[in-house]
Amino acid sequence: MSSPTPDAAPIKGRYLALFALIVVYTFNFLDRQIISILKDPIAQELGLSDTQLGLMGGLAFALLYTTLAIPVAWLADRTSRVWIMTTALAVWSGFTALCGLAHNFTHLFIARMGVGVGEAGGVAPAYSLIADYFPPKQRAKALAIYSFGIPVGSAAGVLFGGLLAAKVDWRFAFIAIGLAGILIAPLFRLMVKDPPRGRYDATAGKPLGFIAACRLAFAKPTFWLLSFGAACSSMVSYGFMYWLPTFLSRSLHLDLVSRSWFLAALLFIGGVAGMALGGVLGDKLGQKSKRAYPLIPCVAFVISVPLYALGVLATTAETAFALFLLPQALGLMWLGPVLTAVQHLGPGHSRTMISSLFLLINNLIGIAVGTWFFGAASDYLKPLYGDASIKYAFLAGLSFYVMAAILLFFASLRIRRDWVD
Repeated sequence: MSSPTPDAAPIKGRYLALFALIVVYTFNFLDRQIISILKDPIAQELGLSDTQLGLMGGLAFALLYTTLAIPVAWLADRTSRVWIMTTALAVWSGFTALCGLAHNFTHLFIARMGVGVGEAGGVAPAYSLIADYFPPKQRAKALAIYSFGIPVGSAAGVLFGGLLAAKVDWRFAFIAIGLAGILIAPLFRLMVKDPPRGRYDATAGKPLGFIAACRLAFAKPTFWLLSFGAACSSMVSYGFMYWLPTFLSRSLHLDLVSRSWFLAALLFIGGVAGMALGGVLGDKLGQKSKRAYPLIPCVAFVISVPLYALGVLATTAETAFALFLLPQALGLMWLGPVLTAVQHLGPGHSRTMISSLFLLINNLIGIAVGTWFFGAASDYLKPLYGDASIKYAFLAGLSFYVMAAILLFFASLRIRRDWVD
């Protein structure tokens, strides 16, 4: 066992590395979320139902994204995390470009699976890199700043995707954004270096394999409560953001360009504010009590439910935006605190594997089930409510925020016993 080095000199270039990681994460979500703003023109051209759109946006991406993350994490704990992320960026960007060449549901489904294959190597290695660049007392803030890639990438995806589709067509939007990611990949490799593993941690040793990591996770109830709590919240956040353009079109009658600006502003302003606040509160309150890490998002989700419900029932775009803004911020406050807690549920030398297990649960349920649920619920309710069915699907889906809050509350009761310094 080696001694931790909490007072070690900061690794040179760690903020440059963090910036590069944010850029890659931005492209991660740009390529992931562009489908949300483009799905309506795609559906019109290819004749797709809401259920098919939900499968294309969720299951097609999440199926291989979540399962391949496990072997990629095993590899990242033993080889260069930077090379893995570089390759991943090039692969998912290439498949994003291929989405623009699809001519039916099957072609587009396969291309979206390819995006998921690439993105399987884009997140867990980054969590591990950040944990080795920043000491424990700064990790919640660093991970929250890294997570800015989610609102920035999501906003850029819907804005540029929508504007390019309105100016040219949806195919051009996929191709242009995919090629941009391919050009970024070699620059990322030049900017980021692999830091020493576990330099700030009390334990060091041989990386855990998949079975050993599962055994470790099974022994820690906090891991499962955090994972399924985050997954329930992701069902709402991914589902809402994927289907919100449809709601804006059918219920508020906004055109493609107006929907793009509405959603981009909501994602950027609410997302950045929520993640920044979650990171600051996580670092500040988490130093006083470990229970704060799950309790911060727990409270945020409870407050979000009535505000989202009021926004869904709004009759004007201005009212809906004002009501959606705060819950959008609150709904993303979990990232800094929860991701920090997950990093401390296992030894430092196997963080990538622990993170990948967390992402497997969070994304398989959140992305695959979340986007499908809202689409299937909309189709189910359409005979009763017509074009307003997506509105009532949203209201039903808010129950998952309540479930998330309950699971995170129970995680707060156990987290001290499962924490690894």
